[in-house]
Amino acid sequence: MEYVTAVPHPRSEAAGPARAGRLSLAVALLAGALGAAVALLSTRQRWSQGTTTVAGGAFSLTAKGSDVTGVPAALAIVGLAALVAVFAVRRAGRLLVAALLALSGVGTIAAALLGASDSSALDDKAAQAAGDTSATVHALSHTAWPYVAAVGGALILLAGLLALRYGRHWPAMSGRYERDGAPKPRRRAATVDPDRPEDLWKALDRGEDPTSA
Repeated sequence: MEYVTAVPHPRSEAAGPARAGRLSLAVALLAGALGAAVALLSTRQRWSQGTTTVAGGAFSLTAKGSDVTGVPAALAIVGLAALVAVFAVRRAGRLLVAALLALSGVGTIAAALLGASDSSALDDKAAQAAGDTSATVHALSHTAWPYVAAVGGALILLAGLLALRYGRHWPAMSGRYERDGAPKPRRRAATVDPDRPEDLWKALDRGEDPTSA
């Protein structure tokens, strides 16, 4: 009895990486854009609050994320730019940009978590309100917005990791134009000999009309 080993079709072998590339691209674009938006929005919200003593009375103070640290917002913008730049470069350049994207996410997470317990912004405001450089804030409390910013950084990090892993399967910007701005010459269609059936079939496979010649 003879056994016949099935040989997978080349198209089926290439379908796996192509499908993974499309899925990872969609997830990376969504995660990167959403993460940057979340991080930027979070820095505009109130991160901490407290009170200080002014003229013998309690004075309430609040600090937004941008008052505490400007790092998450800056890195979110860098990450968004890197996400777009991934499609403008190839090979080693794409790996470097993807690494920058991932590092932007890591930096956003670290800065947000450090800012979650920071009191220096409120201490500065307390010193200004009291007119005393030694004045500090009391009854200090923090909101959940720093952790929301960290979640945004995690989404940016996810986009960077996907770019590092699957970026080689992603499309790049069209190279139709050369660096001098001149369009690349189009390849001329092969001449079809109507007396040769194989030429007619090849033309049909290329999507050409052999009767138009």
